[in-house]
Amino acid sequence: MQISFLGAVQNVTGSRHLLEANGSRILIDCGLYQERQFAERNWDKFPVEPSSIDAVLLTHAHLDHCGWLPKLAKDGFGGPIYAIDATAELAQIVLMDSAYLQEEDAKFKLKRHAREKRKSPHPVAPLYTQEDVEACCPQFKKLDYEKTVEVAKGIRATFYNAGHILGSSMIMVEISEGAEKRKVLFSGDVGRLNRPILEDPTRFSDTDYVLCESTYGNRVHEDHVSIKDALAKAINDTVEAGGNVIIPSFAIERSQELLYYLNELLMEKKIPRLPTFLDSPMAVKATEVFKKHPEMYDAEMVDHMNNHHSPFDYPGLSMSRTSDESKAIKELNGSAIIIAGSGMCTGGRIKHHLVNNISDAKNTVLFVGYQAIGTLGRRIVEGEKEIRIHGEIRKVKARVVKIQGFSGHADRDELIGWLKGLKKAPRKVFVVHGESDGSKDFARYLHEQTGWSVEVPQFGQKEKLR
Repeated sequence: MQISFLGAVQNVTGSRHLLEANGSRILIDCGLYQERQFAERNWDKFPVEPSSIDAVLLTHAHLDHCGWLPKLAKDGFGGPIYAIDATAELAQIVLMDSAYLQEEDAKFKLKRHAREKRKSPHPVAPLYTQEDVEACCPQFKKLDYEKTVEVAKGIRATFYNAGHILGSSMIMVEISEGAEKRKVLFSGDVGRLNRPILEDPTRFSDTDYVLCESTYGNRVHEDHVSIKDALAKAINDTVEAGGNVIIPSFAIERSQELLYYLNELLMEKKIPRLPTFLDSPMAVKATEVFKKHPEMYDAEMVDHMNNHHSPFDYPGLSMSRTSDESKAIKELNGSAIIIAGSGMCTGGRIKHHLVNNISDAKNTVLFVGYQAIGTLGRRIVEGEKEIRIHGEIRKVKARVVKIQGFSGHADRDELIGWLKGLKKAPRKVFVVHGESDGSKDFARYLHEQTGWSVEVPQFGQKEKLR
């Protein structure tokens, strides 16, 4: 039995962990790298032949966990992709959007290079196409929470609610190899307690090994009460200045959570009723999936829906599906709230809204999610005065605000609390899915708090499950 760490180790994106036992290979997550300095890894040959992988277990539908699946399938993987039903539905939306954006970006770059008479060191082409996504979609096998499935000889997997996004999972893998038995818990992305819409993350009493995320492993979030106050202040200050609020947002969970809070603030009359645009075809489609799965709501959300206060449908809210609807937003007079993807400003419609708004001091660019190192969003948050968008330099004059507590990731103390649910020490905790310093800080803190064996693995490291 062994595990290989093939992504999201000492960095945040590209989550890929290969489990080998009984002559079988199981890949847990198959994510896309989104940090600029690691993007070349998306084009690298996978360390093992994709055709030799028996199955993929998918924790959730964010691109950094599912976004490399079409490439894996195109290169020869033909096995099942196990996922909770909502995850399978959302992942197919995310992957199709990713392919479309890659195709559009390739077309745009080719035109720009021709105009500038530039030669690219690499062929300008998408990593995969919409046809590649369609080809791999039949490989999804939908599961329910807490139902165990045998994914290969002697390897069983059970998916539990992670409370991170709709359908997100922590996966307990039980391995039997001869007389030896091991349990390995893959945290995926751990959600937070008492968050809107979803139930809290599952806790566990025992396991032999844990792969634990550490996106916010060296930080502590603001509480959710201050989130609403900060959101109201950002909106009201911008309205007073006569500007627009531009919110880069992840299409899944973050956009829906934003709508939840905006609806509450409107009901409480803490913000004026403004035209609000959810300008992301993917977010619109994802919201439809949310509507289909009320069985995954927490009690507060169920109460909202039962009293006809759906955060996904209120006066002033418009869902922009077409590019013409998106382009029309800039012609609007007066203040507006514009929510658009991508959440890290790496692509999508948000770039067009930044072009139209970031150089005007009346406007606010409001960040409500994690910005990975090397992304455009991170550069804006860190205060760069000039940024390059669509090949042109833009001055950053808009007010830049970041609300930290919006994160769907557990922070340091919440991760510690989740791990302390274990009644006995695991053989080892592997800290993954975080920037290098954050992962190392969390590993050190976890060891100090528990005395457990904790390790931050290296990229490509193999570990025997002794």
